[in-house]
Amino acid sequence: MATRYYIRIPDAEQAQAAGEFGFRSRGAEGLAAELQDALRSDALFQRWRATQDDPDAVDPSMGATDPDATVLGEPDDLHADLIVTTTLPGGLFKHRLRLLAGNTWQLRDVSAA
Repeated sequence: MATRYYIRIPDAEQAQAAGEFGFRSRGAEGLAAELQDALRSDALFQRWRATQDDPDAVDPSMGATDPDATVLGEPDDLHADLIVTTTLPGGLFKHRLRLLAGNTWQLRDVSAA
């Protein structure tokens, strides 16, 4: 069953500074595209996994993907709102979002999709 997450990125510049995996985009549409790619493919997971002390010890289930995940970006003058629909477990979704945005994101609401 898919879950819909309502996320706010208050400051895209701060999200970009989240680390080596941080967002590259500043606009809501770019942020949405990057997050959608991180959910649909395992590329971000593989980059992160390669930086771990023992990459082979990382649980492969953390690389799960949702090829049907969607992320809609809604721009605002001061922040970006993202509406994410995915079947990935919440822990995996949050891990990917933390890689991209660090702790700069806010979970506004969650609902069944």
